[in-house]
Amino acid sequence: MQSGLPMQPVEVLLVEDNAGDAVLIRQVLAEVRFAVKLVIARDGEQALQMLEDADFKPDLIILDLNIPKINGHAVLERNVRKDIPVVVFSSSWNDAEIQRTFTLGARDYVQKPAEIEAFADAVIKIVTKWAIPKADGATTTAGS
Repeated sequence: MQSGLPMQPVEVLLVEDNAGDAVLIRQVLAEVRFAVKLVIARDGEQALQMLEDADFKPDLIILDLNIPKINGHAVLERNVRKDIPVVVFSSSWNDAEIQRTFTLGARDYVQKPAEIEAFADAVIKIVTKWAIPKADGATTTAGS
């Protein structure tokens, strides 16, 4: 295995109700050069229930804002697992909505590209930046 890549699979909780986006993200992560265990919650209520389980320890949460039952903002607000980085991956371009996600604890906000290749690249960058521990303990910067 290459240096700097995790020995154990990286566990990612994807909170996404759009089946097409979820399938695409699963396909993208199946093809990366490190192991990823993707767990999908289809709505905010399911995501919060999963996060209440102390035995569930994802390395990263990728959260869509426009999800059923409990929206992404409420998930951020009610999430008891503040130690797990949350990256909002949403199609919203509303600046006030974006700022609110940071106020509620999101570590990053990535707008979903419409083009498939750009979408795949965005997913890989999110996971690489936020879920893979760096050998020197440093995190990568945006755009790297």
